[in-house]
Amino acid sequence: MQKKCIKEELGSNSYPGRGIIIGKSEDGTKAVTAYFIMGRSSNSRNRVFVEDGEGIRTEAFDPSKLEDPSLIIYAPVRVLGNKTIVTNGDQTDTIYDGMDHQMTFEQSLRSREFEPDAPNYTPRISGIMHIENGVYNYAMSILKSNNGDPDSCQRFTYAYQNPKAGEGHFIHTYMGDGNPLPSYEGEPTLIGIHGDIESFTENIWNNLNEDNKVSLFVRFIDIATGTYETRIINKNK
Repeated sequence: MQKKCIKEELGSNSYPGRGIIIGKSEDGTKAVTAYFIMGRSSNSRNRVFVEDGEGIRTEAFDPSKLEDPSLIIYAPVRVLGNKTIVTNGDQTDTIYDGMDHQMTFEQSLRSREFEPDAPNYTPRISGIMHIENGVYNYAMSILKSNNGDPDSCQRFTYAYQNPKAGEGHFIHTYMGDGNPLPSYEGEPTLIGIHGDIESFTENIWNNLNEDNKVSLFVRFIDIATGTYETRIINKNK
């Protein structure tokens, strides 16, 4: 698989929707993840990321303008021991609870499917990062409708053991703008991960579509110690 440039991947897509990146830093010492949200409606754009313990949650920027909270207010990031969970919906809690009861990442998601937002049927995308005794692995999942069929769910899980330094994978909800929105297709995209947390964060944020971007979360976790740095950017300030 050809390694892609995140700048080009984002710059060529006006509406990737919500996206997850997971990989390893260029120097090989950090587990890296990023999660961004975008929005076309005023309800979707009326959001910010806020820290919540070791994770984050979405929150209405202006509570008086909040409409339906069901698919836009959730905890995208939660930490369970040496595992970091990143998703685009309330399946974060499903994975957390399942793995807390000795289920696997994949088993935990069997009770879920794509979002009930016809006609888009937005895919549920999820990631899990696991660091133990200096060994780092991660996995990604997508639950999507079968070409817009609400009665048929397709489930894909991709596992990455001992990832290479400077490499990661990128998965997002939509292939681009449209009506209905076209669901993501294929394996997570292999991308290069370059620079420190500041430059990596800027590279993502600056290349997301200016009109549609809403919030971005980035975390670098030290593989040897488990300590981490976090960056959050919200368009609504």
